[in-house]
Amino acid sequence: MTFDPARLPRYSTAGGSLSQSNTASPRARTAPAPSARRLELLDALRGFALFGVLLVNLRSFSLYEFITQPQRGALPSAAWDRAIALAMQLLVDAKSITLFTLLFGVGFALQTARRANKADGTRLYVRRMAVLLAIGLVHAYLFWWGDILRYYAVFGLLLLAFTKLSTRTLAVLGVCVALVLPVLLQPVVPDLLPAQASRPQAAAAAWTAFVSGDWATMLQGNLARDMRMRVAIWWLPLFVFGRLLIGMAIGRAGVLQESVAKRRFWVRLLRASLVVSVVASVLPALGDYDSTGAVGGWLQGGIGSIAAQLLRETAPLAQGLFYMAAFVLLFQRAAWRHWLRKLAPMGRMALTNYLAQTLFGIGLFYGVGLGIGPQFGLVGIAVAGVGIFALQALFSCWWLGRFRFGPAEWVWRSLVYGKPQPMRLHAAA
Repeated sequence: MTFDPARLPRYSTAGGSLSQSNTASPRARTAPAPSARRLELLDALRGFALFGVLLVNLRSFSLYEFITQPQRGALPSAAWDRAIALAMQLLVDAKSITLFTLLFGVGFALQTARRANKADGTRLYVRRMAVLLAIGLVHAYLFWWGDILRYYAVFGLLLLAFTKLSTRTLAVLGVCVALVLPVLLQPVVPDLLPAQASRPQAAAAAWTAFVSGDWATMLQGNLARDMRMRVAIWWLPLFVFGRLLIGMAIGRAGVLQESVAKRRFWVRLLRASLVVSVVASVLPALGDYDSTGAVGGWLQGGIGSIAAQLLRETAPLAQGLFYMAAFVLLFQRAAWRHWLRKLAPMGRMALTNYLAQTLFGIGLFYGVGLGIGPQFGLVGIAVAGVGIFALQALFSCWWLGRFRFGPAEWVWRSLVYGKPQPMRLHAAA
């Protein structure tokens, strides 16, 4: 299908409904999009994805991932931890960041459509990604090695080279980059990478650095962990870029902007992604064992191992798309929308909340903070995740009732536009 940027509707969330507006003030050519032109569904989806991202990242912040299996088994919460670990593996791991990344790609498509007829549109977008890259680098090197913003900024710039491709081509290319390329490169790339310390050694080094109450030691350990993980997860750029392309295709198709009219698409996506995610999750588990229950089943060695890896790459992408489709369809029901739209302020302040989650994590669990560490296991992580998310949701509602942007979003936009942006709501009038 073709996509005409001039036909892209603008949405208002006033009164709790989505209404189209075709007016544009002269000021809109030189200032960021006001809240009246935001898509509430997209913001709510982004807020939902942030909860999963928080739960996954808290496993690192709490230092739980750096302790050994015997140490985990000795925790008072060990029995519950096993159940929570399984639930996170099935429902959250790689799925939440998949959804979050897809939404960044959707946002890119909306931004490029909005600025398609403006001479300075590309220049402002490049500056936007450059500032995001700077924020990501500071976040990664001074606070947390797991930062994802750097990838969004770099590949967000690269997306500019793909704006002329059709929606179908973007989707196919995204699937190939996200799923096929990692499988094809797996036999080659690891042998080309520099040697790394073993996982137990690296975990022990990270543990020592992060339980330390000395900031210099923590920062040194953070940098060392970051350098290691850029090599260990060499496939992450493909993971991110492929999903950005798919998200860009979704945004280009207009199915989120016109989600009610495109309900049939979302129903089909829901069914297809559910089937694919279940098959891609179950088959590798079954294929690892032969009929006697011994390791060495039909997905072992040769083509079988390639098929198993391809299935494992497919599962989180399919499940992320399933979450998106399910959320969109539930959002169309008045009873569900009443609650789900409360996540929109979280999504509008996604950068602020993402960075604040790092401060919460370090402040609660690291030695330079309260030093709680992993002593409460995954149960503690789940409780902390719910508590932090609830606080952020309440704060986001309170803040956006008074200001146009979140604190980090305001800094971001002000740097992009080269001057302080109007902050209080009355200044937008």
